[in-house]
This record gives sequence, C-alpha cells and structure tokens, in this order.
Amino acid sequence: MYDDDDLAEIRDSREEWEEETRDPVLDAHGERKDRFATVSNLEIQDLYGPNDVADIDYEEDIGFPGEEPYTRGPYPTMYRGRTWTMRQFAGFGTAEETNERFHYLIENGQTGLSTAFDMPSLMGKDSDDPLSDGEVGKEGVAVDTLRDMEILFDGIDIGEVSTSFTINPSAPVVFAMYVALADRKGVPREELRGTFQNDMLKEFIAQKEWVIPPEPSLDLVTDTVEFAIDETPGIYPISVSGYHIREAGSTAVQELAFTLADGFAYVEDAAERGLDVDDVAPQLSFFFNSHNSIFEEVAKFRAGRRIYSRIMDEWYDAEDEASKRLKFHTQTAGQSLTAQQPLNNIVRVTIQALAGVLGGTQSLHTNSFDEALALPSEQAVRVALRTQQIIAEESGAADSADPLAGSFMVESLTDEVEEKTMAYLEELREMGDGSVRDGVLEGIEQGYFHREIQEASYEYQERVDDGEEVVVGVNKYTVEDDPEPDLLHVDEEVQDRQLERLAEVKAERDDDAVEEALAALDAAIENDENVMPYVVDAVKTYATMGEIMDVFEKHHGAYRETIGLAS
Repeated sequence: MYDDDDLAEIRDSREEWEEETRDPVLDAHGERKDRFATVSNLEIQDLYGPNDVADIDYEEDIGFPGEEPYTRGPYPTMYRGRTWTMRQFAGFGTAEETNERFHYLIENGQTGLSTAFDMPSLMGKDSDDPLSDGEVGKEGVAVDTLRDMEILFDGIDIGEVSTSFTINPSAPVVFAMYVALADRKGVPREELRGTFQNDMLKEFIAQKEWVIPPEPSLDLVTDTVEFAIDETPGIYPISVSGYHIREAGSTAVQELAFTLADGFAYVEDAAERGLDVDDVAPQLSFFFNSHNSIFEEVAKFRAGRRIYSRIMDEWYDAEDEASKRLKFHTQTAGQSLTAQQPLNNIVRVTIQALAGVLGGTQSLHTNSFDEALALPSEQAVRVALRTQQIIAEESGAADSADPLAGSFMVESLTDEVEEKTMAYLEELREMGDGSVRDGVLEGIEQGYFHREIQEASYEYQERVDDGEEVVVGVNKYTVEDDPEPDLLHVDEEVQDRQLERLAEVKAERDDDAVEEALAALDAAIENDENVMPYVVDAVKTYATMGEIMDVFEKHHGAYRETIGLAS
C-alpha cells in the first residue's frame, strides 16, 4: 500500500514523534496501565501506522464486498441492501408459552425466530424419563413429540419465517419434526428456511452434550447434510459453532481456529461420503461469539472470512463462489454478563452487537441484561431487540460495508488473528496426517482442545483476579446496594402440564405404526443407510424423542454427559 521510500520516511517521522512528543509526556505522567491487551490477551500497541500493514496487498487481502477473499463481507451491498436478521433466542416452559413469546417478538419487529430447548430435549430424553425430573421446560421449551412442534408454531407461517434451532445430539429428530410439520401444513420442503445447530464436534470440544460417540455422531450429522441438500435446500443443517468454544473460556483466536477446523472436518466427512464440495459448503453456516474487545472481534470476523475463502479454494478445490463465502450468526457474549449491577450488561451487549455489525454478521442475537440471573423477562428481551434496531436505524454503522477497513489497527489485528489461526489449523491438519477431520477427532480423543481452552480460561481469570482485567461492577466500581430486577420465573406446574400432554399423545397414537417406524429406523442404521427419511417417518407416527434416540444408543452405545443428565 506504500512504497519503501514512503515507509522509511514514516518510520523516521514516528521515531521523531516518539522522542520529541510522546516520551516527554510518558516521563511526566506515564500510562494508566503497564500493558494494554484485548480480552484474549493480544497486546495492543500505543499507535498503529502504515509500517504495521506494509505487507498487505489491497486486492489480495482486503478487496471488495461480495468478492474473494470476502474480507469486507460476503455480499456486495451488505446492510445497504437489507440489515442483518434480528434473531432473538426464545424458549421456555411448554410449547404454548414459547409460541406466545414467538408472537411477541414478531410483533416487536424481530425478523427471524430462534428456538431454545430444555435439557431433556437437548439430550434426547422424554419429559417422563426419571432423569428429566426437575429439568422440564427450565432452560428452554420441552419438545417430546410432533404434537409439541405443532403447538410451538401455531399461527406462524413456517414457509415465510426463518427459524433457528439450537439443538445438537437430538438435532436430527427436531429436524425431522420440522419437516413433518411442513408436510402436515402443506408447505413444500424446499420453501423451508432456517438453521439447525447440529454441530457435534464442538460438543466434544467444549459444550459437552452428547448421546453417542464422536465418529457415529459425525456420521449422523453428515446424514442431515445429505438430506438437506436433497430435500430442504433452504435449511442450513449445521451451524458450526464457535460460540460455545468461546463461552468455555477460549481466546478469540482459538474460537476462530477450532470452529473453522470443525467446518472443514464436516466438508471432508461429506466428501468421503461422496458428496460434492460445492453441494456441501453452501449448506454450512457458522455461529460466533462477540465479546467486549471491539476491534479484536471485528478482526476475528474479517480474518475468518479471508481464511475460509482461501482454504476452501486451496485445500478443497471449491469452485462455486457460495462455497467460499463464510456466512455467520453472532451472539453477544453470555460469559461477559454479570449478576452484579445487571443494567451494566445493556452497555456490554451494545458494544458486542456493534462489533458484530462492524464485522459483517448475517444475523444477530443480543443477550438480555438479566440473563446472568434468570431466563430473560419480556422487558429485557425488548431492550435487547431495541439495541439491534437502534444500531441498524440510528447509529450509521450499517450504512457502509466494512467501515473499519483500512484502519491501521484493524488491518494489523486482522493479519495477526489470521496468522495465529492458521498456525492452529496447520497443527490440527498435521495431527490428522493431512486430514483436518482426523486431526479434530484425534484432538478430541487426546483432550487437546480441553487443555488449550482451560489454559486460556485460567490465564484470563488470573488477570481478572489480579485486577489487570477490569470487570466493571465485579472487581472495580462495586456497590453495596444492588437491587435485583424483576425476573422471569418458570411455573413449577410446567412439568405436570407437559407430562399430561405426553401421556395423551401416547394414549392416542397407533402403537403398531410407532413400532413399525422404529423398526425401519433400526434396520436403516444396521444397513448404514441415511437415517433422516426414517426419522421423519417415525416422528409422523408421534414416536417420542426418547424412543427415537434410544434406537441410536442401541447401535452405538450410550455416551451421555451433561449437568443434570448423566448415565
């Protein structure tokens, strides 16, 4: 971007500035900290300039929105064409209660739905299972059968709305329920739009919710990819999720590296199945965290698009532009929310949301200020949604594509994040003898990811404990009187109501049809067929979540581990 003579002249000018202008002030007053760093502990210089970006080639490294390497965004007009999808997470209690919240959010201007499930549903257990006692409807909505799905989307046109489902081990069952619901409503499968998280690799890396072992879990994910390509092209069957890796305590670089590695592992597994990379890659979406260090987060998003574009081209021979275009959802950082002075979280969420927008996210969830204390109240949800709307309509942040491009600091950080991320990816590829998939599976087996994340988390907590990392209201600017806001409480009778409905469904259904459908699923697993058509058939008989997942456990063995549900 600058020739050698320009850079030499700027270097000389900087040295002169340091000696004559900066150093006398430093000698007299010093700086407020010995060291400045991001949340992930990347050191921040006091000043960035042309010499920090001297190696950047504008067309190769930055380019234009909608063109490779997509550093500046996946689409040419970005938010000037349309804003990101405002997709607030919702789910608690019974299907009726969550349906009411869905309608409330739509009426308040939300442009996409996002569904949270309770722990039994996440783990493939029915509400009447002894292990589910006390957990039904507590952390999300309880979904046992197709009947719950029918109620959940009552009065909602699933042919028009885009819906995200945050579910992993039992994602194929919920996917099948959504498809079955569309069939019942007369909505063509190709008109369905939405995303299933369904990222089992990150479960073994960070979130630790699983039912069957890693390799059969990966095989089941690939079944859903193959099914989506053939039947539901508007559905993203996997949302490759760095969010939970970051929530577990990783750095921004680790979040990006491990997430991209998981994405490449899914591409490789699908290729081994015989699927074409240009059919698979466009069906992938990604899901990232946005934390407090605004410039680090913007750099992470920009570097992620650039790395993905190049690797899909160079490692996997992708030809379709859509295969090289990283698209992602962003959620503000849950781990940054504090129970102390919870209204401060509104400011944190605003900063994090702004980072997501400046980084070019395709959809965004803003956390509610009371989530460190309880499930979000309606007031808190409205403030979170209004935060996005104010950024979109009032701040000007959405008026130009990649407005921070060319910033010496942001471009330098983008390069640094890219370099450190690529080092991780190359290490994982080496662990797998040239295969990222095998490297990820080996890393899971060896506990590699756990160690890396634990070390980063421990280092961050040390900085908080030492006061080097300030958390306002927690280790600085504390108050004695900190009243609790009005919180949402889940009715203790939720479990009873859910159990009553489940019993009614079991009493009314055709048990012979259920047994026949489950037997067909069993045979499909035995014959190594794609199981998704058989799961769709099973849910249409009102087979339960637990009955279907038990068939998979029969073949692959139980591998459960999560708080409150372990066997």
